[in-house]
Amino acid sequence: MNDLRDFIARCEAEGELRRIEAEVDWDLELSHIAKLNEEKGGPALLFQNVKGYNSPVLTSACTTTSRLALIMGMPRDTSLVELMREWVKRTKNKIPPTWVDTAPCKENIDKGDQVNLLKFPVPKFFPKDGGRFFGTACFVITKDPTSGWINLGTYRLQVLDKNTLGTQFIKGKHADIMLKAYGELKKPMPVVAVVGADPLMFLMGAARLPAFESEFDFAGAIRGRSIEIVKGETVDLPIPASAEIVVEGEVDPVAMKPEGPFGEYTGYYSGIGTTPRPFIKVNCVTYRKDPIFWISTVGRAVTDTHMTMALTYGATLWQGLEAMRIPGIKSVYCPPEGAGRFLAIISVKQMYPGHSAQVGTAAISTEMGAYGLKTVIVVDDDIDAWDLPRVLWALSFRFNPSRAEFIKRGRSTPLDPSLPIDSRDITSRIIMDATIPYEWKEKPIPIELDKDIVKHVQGRWAELGLE
Repeated sequence: MNDLRDFIARCEAEGELRRIEAEVDWDLELSHIAKLNEEKGGPALLFQNVKGYNSPVLTSACTTTSRLALIMGMPRDTSLVELMREWVKRTKNKIPPTWVDTAPCKENIDKGDQVNLLKFPVPKFFPKDGGRFFGTACFVITKDPTSGWINLGTYRLQVLDKNTLGTQFIKGKHADIMLKAYGELKKPMPVVAVVGADPLMFLMGAARLPAFESEFDFAGAIRGRSIEIVKGETVDLPIPASAEIVVEGEVDPVAMKPEGPFGEYTGYYSGIGTTPRPFIKVNCVTYRKDPIFWISTVGRAVTDTHMTMALTYGATLWQGLEAMRIPGIKSVYCPPEGAGRFLAIISVKQMYPGHSAQVGTAAISTEMGAYGLKTVIVVDDDIDAWDLPRVLWALSFRFNPSRAEFIKRGRSTPLDPSLPIDSRDITSRIIMDATIPYEWKEKPIPIELDKDIVKHVQGRWAELGLE
């Protein structure tokens, strides 16, 4: 798979995409159709007749595990945990990107007064939103001014006027760290925002990779080949050659404009007024002929955001635990319903006293877990981390609250609706050890079926009329 168009063609061939020919309004109607479709587990949608525009809009691209599997180049029936396992396996050997001279995203180049962000079918998603949001299924590219470290991050982008995008670089995120570095130098930060590309790049923008690691290298590892990149027209930043729309601009570290509100992936607003935030002054937009505008509906689970975070956050948590060389990790699962970030379940084969406690505390110390992860559930290796009925069984019959670890202070996210809107920097955490303690000399005796009788009964299944 090379770009978004290849993905669309593959989805269509696999029955995973539907084209919408009827005219649909960008103002609330499009997002509402997509959201209702997602809640029914429907296909990806390609809106080909958006009111007032000629460009199509893609939605619901990542809302099922089967479509995430297609993005990863794996069979449609691959489970989410198997996708995470493969992610961890492939990313052991990173592959740097390769520069190319030109790309289809250079077919059209608008600079200066030619720039008009609303020439693209930018939707308004929810009635209480502060406006139209250009960036929901996009990623932002920035570079550290000292080390040259390149980062890809997914941040919302609101259209404030024809050449200005409001941002939400959350405190402590990599773009925010870089912006502070530019502030110390008293220089504007060059940025690129990409809409539509090889869809794996959107997943990389959502991933919680460590600082000083480039998502381009990890994407190359997953693809098994270098990601092709091209130079910007007005910024010294690498751009995926597969991009549909590329916005080039700069962020003044001290200038602010009102931004928001926006309905978040938590299903809530993080405040319903505007907030002064940094903004992108757009100097250039390049785009393909007939560009495809890709969006995510966000809002209540399950949307692209929840599925991509379940995959990328779960995989990076698993990576982090392996990097700590903790033995016995059988599987890791961060449910999509929790956007992959607030709840993690880890299955471990215990090998020594305190092993399960080590796993739980390690999880909240990883790059992914240190930011926003509130609940860690550790289960024995006879339970798969994704088998929620069995996890609930373990919580009911193996978990003793006296073995829970409660941590009062940890880094939070301003999007967490379980905290007061004006006090979301710090959260508490709980580690729920739902294992049978390794050191118990007398362990509970499990009830087990007789293997020979099971084999005998299975041989009679058709005779019993149970097939």
